[in-house]
This record gives sequence, structure tokens and C-alpha cells, in this order.
Amino acid sequence: MCGIIGYVGKKAASPILLEGLRRLEYRGYDSAGVALLHEGSLLIRKKIGKIDAGIARLLKSEPVAGTIGIAHTRWATHGIPSDKNSHPHRDASGKIAVVHNGVIENYDTLKQKLRAAGHKFKSDTDTEVLAHLIGEHYAIRVGSSRCDDRTAQRAVPTTNGDALTQAVCDALREVIGTYGIAVICTDFPDTIVGARRGSPLIIGIGNEENFLTSDANAIVAHTKKVVYLNDYDVATVTGERFDVLNLGADTANVQISKLEFSQEDAARGKHAHFMLKEIFEQPQTVLNALRGRLDFAGATAKFGGLNMTEKELRSIERIVIAASGTSWHAALVGEYLIEEFAKIPVEVEFAHEFCYRNAPLQKNTVLLVLSQSGETADTLAALREAKRRGHRALAIVNVVGSTIARESDGGIYMHAGPEIGVASTKAFVSTLTVLMMLAVHLGRMRSLAAPRATEILHALEALPQQVEKILGQNNALKKLAKKYAKADDFFFLGRGYTFPIALEGALKLKEISYIHAEGYSAAEMKHGPIALIDAKTPTVFLVPQDAMYEKTLANLAMIRARKGPVIALATEGDKGIRKVADDVIYLPKTLEPLNPILASVPLQLFAYHIAVARGCDVDKPRNLAKSVTVE
Repeated sequence: MCGIIGYVGKKAASPILLEGLRRLEYRGYDSAGVALLHEGSLLIRKKIGKIDAGIARLLKSEPVAGTIGIAHTRWATHGIPSDKNSHPHRDASGKIAVVHNGVIENYDTLKQKLRAAGHKFKSDTDTEVLAHLIGEHYAIRVGSSRCDDRTAQRAVPTTNGDALTQAVCDALREVIGTYGIAVICTDFPDTIVGARRGSPLIIGIGNEENFLTSDANAIVAHTKKVVYLNDYDVATVTGERFDVLNLGADTANVQISKLEFSQEDAARGKHAHFMLKEIFEQPQTVLNALRGRLDFAGATAKFGGLNMTEKELRSIERIVIAASGTSWHAALVGEYLIEEFAKIPVEVEFAHEFCYRNAPLQKNTVLLVLSQSGETADTLAALREAKRRGHRALAIVNVVGSTIARESDGGIYMHAGPEIGVASTKAFVSTLTVLMMLAVHLGRMRSLAAPRATEILHALEALPQQVEKILGQNNALKKLAKKYAKADDFFFLGRGYTFPIALEGALKLKEISYIHAEGYSAAEMKHGPIALIDAKTPTVFLVPQDAMYEKTLANLAMIRARKGPVIALATEGDKGIRKVADDVIYLPKTLEPLNPILASVPLQLFAYHIAVARGCDVDKPRNLAKSVTVE
């Protein structure tokens, strides 16, 4: 949940690292730091706080030179945000610097062992322990003093060229946990060593320069040629070349890929925040998700990457969808869609629970995982668990080349483009769009009639223009947000297909505005939560004209009877809703199963404008990071 960027080449490293950190800040913004090698010295600058207020200001007053360096922006796991806990961390000799994403689960045991050997620690982090451990093994490899001024032990035979890489390998063999690391050492002024297990790491291939990063956004301005490292890969990177070995295999599987997005795609452009930009990109991202997949001749949707024959798809008896956070809300919608149109029983699991509760998976069960980043630790663990148990695992992801994309048996790309805003918007809507098409695809192999399928395809085709129409209400939603921005609590209520969107609307509001918000089924409200309703607690009701319309209105009346303010999301042409709601947001008419897609957009804008009105940092909400790559 942090960001790594490393550079080695002929250019000044500091500006490249700083710009990379800015592009990675959405991955973590508690603190940041850089380490550069210059004329035999290891120069480190690090500072608590966001990039421009912290490390950028420090580098301006205390510049560092060098053409090789590593940098890190942190989301705290071990140790509070502080200057001393910021990365990079040195080893005991002061010659080695390490930056690290992930969690070293046995760091306390390793720390006690190193302390017994004479090591002293300056921070509370697991990363400093790893730095010392690498330094200890490096000292053994080269035959120098292992710690401070103690007598050296007998050196392990090695060559100077691979001493640092082998020391990293030796240290990682003692580590339990997850890591994406970059390491530099004063003895190797042209080399960065990187390694990964459970936390992404990418080599960027340039012209007489190379990069190491946890996120391709950081290097897309410099190169589009990348290598996605696999678990247990250890890479040795210089300006001229790179070499990869694998701790668990005789050889490493190295494949050069091309990034599918540009520097401009990952830029904020004219918008005040990435989140707002990404909300307004949704007509295009929905179109991208649909492109080439609507088959009107066959009255179905088609996919090229499921890697399952029609016979295998027809043999599916149960689908388990595993996801976390916003993707879990999308999974709930997917459950309704697949069960209605394909008549396949679906169970939705929190990915982090699926791995540990030993749920029974009968024959012909398929696991479907959802992840924007393709690196979500819990979701990746669920995928691996299903495969370990002999079940096929499919994925819906956004990031091409991500770990989940590479390890799944098949899947579907969202094609939403880079999503920088921590609160997911366009990836969520793209996921819903893909799930609708998948339900049609599976349904047509069973009992879904061609006329109904064709009706759905036409409704999907109309979505981009309908989303554009909703975005035209931006000013009205901004005005509405200002009206309710001082509320301390919110409820979001829906039924049927809109129930998961009530959960998602509440999550969006609490993520970026810090207002306490709860999502419920409208029918569940009377079973306890209604006790909290009063004149100061607004309720957002999702009440499109669907099969649950009359029952949802009855639930709405219960809130009105207790003087609770009501904001209604209703279908265009519903004039009666104005008689029972204080404020109304209208949605274009569509088929009931597509209401979740349209209803998501105004709730995103509503949350965004409330957060702005309250002075919150929308793109960098407190305590959150974009991709959760730790358990």
C-alpha cells in the first residue's frame, strides 16, 4: 500500500524520483523519502507528510546529486507516520539502503536475533529490520565486519558482482511475509536490486537507463516497455541491463510487455481532482468495456479471455465471487445478475474470509475474483486458494499485466484506464458493466431467450449517453451537496438491484468526507437502524421505478413519519416522488438490472462535492491508500 520508484542511468536521479513519487502518492502519503548514491556516499532525505509539503521541500533546501537512487512514499503499517519511520532505511553499516512495500510478519523474531548480534535500531518499522538483515548477510558474503566494529566471520565465497544480489536472496529466505523491495549499496554505484513476494514490482526498460517501480504510473512518462516480476523474483538492474532469478525455481519467467496507457491518461488534466476526472470519464470507460463485446447477431456478449469452452461454461454448477471493498459491492450486483439471467447459484464472499474459513466447494464450482488493481492481497490469496483446491479461477481486473491477471485461469479486462483517485469510481462502473455482459453470456448458454438478451444489449449500448446525461446534473448535485454538507450522519437505502449501490454510496461518502454513513436494505431499516432517524439525519433513497418501487415507497414513508430528510434517486418522469422527498435526483429510464450503473454516478458526484465543501483532500483521504496489497 506504498509506492516505490528506482532509477539508474545517466540522468540526474533526484528529479525523476521526485516526479515518480508524485505519481505514486495515491499509493500512500504518510511520508516519503529518497536515497541516492554519489561519489561513494549514500545520501538519504526523508520527511513526514505529503510529497510537496514534505520531501519536495526538503530536497529543495538539501538537494542530493547522483544518477542512481530509490524512493518511497509510505502508508504506515509498522510504526506511526514520522521522520524516523519514513523510508529508505539503512543497514547497520550505513552502506545499504532499502525501501519496502508489504509486511514482514516475523520481523520481531528477526529483530531479537539481530539485537543479540549487536544491531541497534532507530525506527519502529519492519523495514529497518529487513535492511539490517540484508546488511548482515552482505557482510558475511564479502567478509567484512558484520555489524559495526565486531570481528568478521569467515566470508561465504562469492564474486563482488553478485554479492549484493546474493545477500538479498539470503535475507529473503529468512523472511515470512510480503515484500516489494528496492536495495542500493555504496559498493555497487550502478546497481539496484529488487525483489517481490505478494507486493507488485515492475522493471521499466529505457534507453541506457532502467527503472524499478511498484506502479507503472510512475514510469509511463519515460518508457512503455516493462517486465512484471513474479513472486520470489529477484532482479539486478543497471543502466545497461537487468537480470532476474527466482528463489523458488531454477529459472525466472521473464516477459517484456508494453504499457497500454499514456502519460496523459494518468494526468489530472483540467479537473480539480483525479476523482472528478475519473467520474467524468465514465461515459468513455463504459464504452471501452462494451467495445467489441456486444454480439447482436447472436444476441449475446462475447469475451476472448475466459479460456473456457462452451461445454465447460455450461458445466458450471456454482460461482463464488470473491472481492473486497468497492469490488465486493459490485460482486453483490453480479450475484443478482448471474442468478437472474444464467440461473447459476452465486455466493459472494469477502476475499479475506474465503481464504481462512474453509468453505466447501463442490465439483464444477468456479471462483470469480474482482479487483481494479489486480494486486489486492486478500483477493489474490483467494484466487490462489481456489486454484490450490483444484478449482478454476477467473478474474475481472483493470490493470493489464497485474498479478491477478497473470495468475488467473482466464478473465475479462475492464479497459477503464488508470484510476488514480483512492475512492474507486470508473472502475466500479466498468466492473458492473462487465458483470452484466457476463450474465448475458452465461445466460444465453442456458435459458435466456434471444429477445430478452437483445433488449439488454440495446440497453447496454445506450449507457454511455445516459451516463453523460447524469453528468449534466453536476451543478445541481453540487448545490445539493452544499445543502447537506454539515450533516454528521447519513443513511443510504435501496432494495433489490439498488441495495448494493446503497452500500457503495455510503462507502463513497465516508471514504472521502469522513461523514458517518450506513447503507442498508430499505426493508431492513425497520429492524433496528430506524431508531437513529431524526430531523438531522438525511437518508438517500434509491427508488427507481422497478419491481420493488411500491415497497420502497412504503419504507420511505417510515422515514418521513419520523421527520427524517429524504433525498430520492428516482426514474425520469416520476412526478409523484416529489411529494414525499425533500430533494430528487432523476435517473434516465433503463432496464431494472442496469439501474445500479446509472445510480452509482450521482452518488459519486454527491460524495465528491460534499467532501470538497467540507475541505477534505478528495484524492488522498486520511488513512486510506489506493491498492491494499497487505492483509
